[in-house]
Amino acid sequence: MKISVEISYYPLRQEYRQPISEFLTRLSQHPSLEVEYGKMSSFIFGDYGVIMPLLEAEMGKTLRVIPKSVFVIKLSGGCH
Repeated sequence: MKISVEISYYPLRQEYRQPISEFLTRLSQHPSLEVEYGKMSSFIFGDYGVIMPLLEAEMGKTLRVIPKSVFVIKLSGGCH
């Protein structure tokens, strides 16, 4: 099933740009996903079975390094 994900990541620290960039770079390296970047959120398009485990893994990595972080996620089926 194809889905769209709108995701915003807010590292709660003074230097916030680098962690956001690193997180999005890791997501965009997956060959079967399409990632679009915005100023306040980014969009990921692809298969549910690929996106969800990838988000779980990448958000887990991020939260282990920067525990004071906020992710805001919206999922939508077939909106791309």
